[in-house]
Amino acid sequence: MEEMTEEEEDQLLNLSLAIVSGCGEEARRTKRRRRDGHVFINLNHVDAHGEGGVLEEGKVFALLQMREEMLNTTTDSSTSKRKAPSVDIHEDGKGLHLIHLLLLTATAVDENNVRPALENLGELYRSVSMTGDSVQRVVVYFADGLAARLLTQKSPFFDTIMKKPTSEEEFSAFTYLYRVSPYYQFAHFTANQAILEAFEREEGHNHRALHVIDFDVSYGFQWPSFIQSLSEKATDWARISLRVTGFGTSMEELQETESRLVGFANGFKNLVFEFQGLLRGSQIINLRKKKQETVAVNLVFHLNTLNSSSKISETLKSIHAFKPSVLTLVEQEGSRSARSFLSRFMESLHYFAAMFDSLDDCLPMESSERLSIEKNHLGKEIKWMLNYDKDGDRNTDRDNFSKYERMETWKGRMESHGFEGVKMSSRSLMQAKLLLKIRANNYCPLQLEGENSNNGGFRVIERDEGRALSLGWQHRCLITASAWHSVN
Repeated sequence: MEEMTEEEEDQLLNLSLAIVSGCGEEARRTKRRRRDGHVFINLNHVDAHGEGGVLEEGKVFALLQMREEMLNTTTDSSTSKRKAPSVDIHEDGKGLHLIHLLLLTATAVDENNVRPALENLGELYRSVSMTGDSVQRVVVYFADGLAARLLTQKSPFFDTIMKKPTSEEEFSAFTYLYRVSPYYQFAHFTANQAILEAFEREEGHNHRALHVIDFDVSYGFQWPSFIQSLSEKATDWARISLRVTGFGTSMEELQETESRLVGFANGFKNLVFEFQGLLRGSQIINLRKKKQETVAVNLVFHLNTLNSSSKISETLKSIHAFKPSVLTLVEQEGSRSARSFLSRFMESLHYFAAMFDSLDDCLPMESSERLSIEKNHLGKEIKWMLNYDKDGDRNTDRDNFSKYERMETWKGRMESHGFEGVKMSSRSLMQAKLLLKIRANNYCPLQLEGENSNNGGFRVIERDEGRALSLGWQHRCLITASAWHSVN
């Protein structure tokens, strides 16, 4: 999906204001009641005639039936109950109509105007398919997130919509995205290059020892390529020692990661490799630090998960006290904080529309891998993003949300905690461009900043006077990588 023009954004904003103005008085009279044990929306709704009524579960059940019919189109397009609708954002404004309808629904949900929200959701489910174009597919998950937001968490309908993928499904989706898109590889390779260069700068006194502290080691996918690169600098008589301390969510995950990395590192006899797994929340001040070794801290998609400014500040303070030689930071590019639901909704829609659009150039339409990525990775994140503050009255602590921020905000945070940005090397830029060139194939065209084209494809963007590199899709920055060192 192309990013909206300023005119289109103004239209959506004006539409939002008109809806709020028209429905505000009714919304102020409308309050949600929650009764334990009820599986339906329990709403004391006052209609135009002043008559009260309760919205029963039948209306929600009917909506879920529409949703189920939509899902059936993904099983087998040739035998589905109905043909997947064709909606092109460039064709007669149909795609833009879907986006407008989605905004109407989001505004109605935000105003607790349930009946029109359900009607709009029904129309959306009748108009989209998980096997349609990128507009339809991204709308599917935003519609799901809005539908879930209407329900009490005790409703079985809520659990149906928000059902989490299994760990196996999540792992498969992550693996597919890692392989077909430059998204994660750009993050990992750019961070790895900054760490490798910090090690090289200190080779005269670090005893050829490197300690990497990875605050979210996840599946360990970042480190095999780094192990290989480090091995190319070592010899049989001048071996390099690499320690990776990885934080994970469970001991099982850490043990699997250790087994995977140790097994890979055993193939490089000129390296001495050691892995230490720690559960998230462990204090790094307790880590043993060898004399004169190069210490690198890896913060790839981690700080935004800390949920509060105070936790981010505590983490950065503890890292600063550890005095690493380099800190690598990679985060999604976007401001999806708790300013207001509608602003968070629109920012998320822009971001994920670009992600879904990029997958069209990485995988064929009928790909089961694409469906897995969107359903079990991106779709899961969309639905969570729209419902993280769900607690009935939605009075959740405003500071308790994921810190998806723009580069400029992260820069301010880092500098206020005693870190200074490091200019990314020409090797980092060349490596990033080479990665995109390698990834470019029949499904994934490449565009580098400054080239004249139809604004399609991935691009590498230098930012902040060379102190940051972003991976972009069309005009949208998706993720930004930077490197830092302590200055006081």
